[in-house]
Amino acid sequence: MSAQGPESIPTSADPRSKRPVKKRALTPVSAQAATVDALFAKPEQEIRIPASSIPASQRARVAAPPEIVTNVQGSSAGAGSGEFHVYKASRRREYERLRLMDEELKEEQAKTEFEKDKLEQAARDEEKTRKNREKREKKKKAKDKAKKSKGLPGGNTAAPTVGAKQEKISTTRIKPSVHHKDYVDVNVDVDKEGQGEGDEPVAEASTATALEAEGLVIQDDD
Repeated sequence: MSAQGPESIPTSADPRSKRPVKKRALTPVSAQAATVDALFAKPEQEIRIPASSIPASQRARVAAPPEIVTNVQGSSAGAGSGEFHVYKASRRREYERLRLMDEELKEEQAKTEFEKDKLEQAARDEEKTRKNREKREKKKKAKDKAKKSKGLPGGNTAAPTVGAKQEKISTTRIKPSVHHKDYVDVNVDVDKEGQGEGDEPVAEASTATALEAEGLVIQDDD
């Protein structure tokens, strides 16, 4: 067998050929690699990155609609002729103008709603802060008033201890009630000088009567 000659090499792969290499469908990976290679091919070239969002004020404004329309066309005007394309272009411009108007209206409404919510939130925060401040001032005044009433301007305002309470209770005693008898056990004849005939004076007799009266006396009807 004879060896393969140069005629067996594809013309596109032959280095002597000037025919461009056939382009094939690129996969996502190869497309990304081609983009990166193109960027690194000219590193000194400036790369312009488009903005993610363009404000409405910087957008290209469409032309204002004409004040007077002499020829009003319908969707079937000039069907099959060049006038139909004129109608499509004017309709596209009108739709673009209406879309921009709707976007501007939505932006204004969103901005107004945001400002309204912001003012309401600020008012609620201010009201809550005012109520908390009034509560703190009220508590402070009550505390100062309690200190002044106790005569301790900056001293101890603690409650009295248990020992002090017990001492106070012990000093207060309930006196027993004295029930006088309807009769006298000791007959004492008092003379003109205030002395009785017996050996005991009147004062001693009255003391003995009082001591007997302090006890509980149970009388039988028999």
